[in-house]
Amino acid sequence: MKAWALLGAPKNQWPSNIKAKLLAAKKSKDLIIGVDRGALLLEELGLTADLAVGDFDSLQKDELERIESKVSDIRYSLPEKDLTDSELIVRCAFFDYQVSHLAIFGATGGRLDHFMSNLLMVLKPEFNLFAEKIELIDQQNSIKFYNAGKHTIYQEPEYNYFGVVTLTAVQHLNIAGAKYSLADFNGDYPISFSSNEFLSEKKPLELSLKKGTVAVIQSKDIDRFQNI
Repeated sequence: MKAWALLGAPKNQWPSNIKAKLLAAKKSKDLIIGVDRGALLLEELGLTADLAVGDFDSLQKDELERIESKVSDIRYSLPEKDLTDSELIVRCAFFDYQVSHLAIFGATGGRLDHFMSNLLMVLKPEFNLFAEKIELIDQQNSIKFYNAGKHTIYQEPEYNYFGVVTLTAVQHLNIAGAKYSLADFNGDYPISFSSNEFLSEKKPLELSLKKGTVAVIQSKDIDRFQNI
């Protein structure tokens, strides 16, 4: 079973096909998670969350009552907490529901401090085990995480570019089968190898590293030749 979570970040950062993706997930009996105001936003999309998580401080009283009357599993947190709402859904999804994959919408737009928390949470020891099962998706990007090992990565539909970001110190990082190759890179601080490209939609790239955690960001332009 997969899990799909919606946070409360700005709607203009959602992928255009988010409703179709979530409806298909619901039909497949995947776990649908609403995080704080995300639980209400799911209702606006015509879906009821299977699980709602958060302190719900972004909901009015009547909105919270509406969620409480419909969602069967609600996990309340305190505003002054050790874990962020995103970290709580990771814990619930993998420890309580044993999902195979967690896709998160609404985790990247709006406040940068929230985005950085969501991006870096996979480095926490208790969550790093699940890093390769977590994906952050927005209007322009799909972000996946990889620990030490050898990985085959395919181009996702509509994404023209990819970048590899070292989130920790890395040893012997290699990128092969892409427009720009990287051989045996060692680094002690985060760096982004951006604006790379797949050679074709059918030919995957090969990523390997002996130590560390990296993010692979597949991305696309919305309006490349925009004007004011």
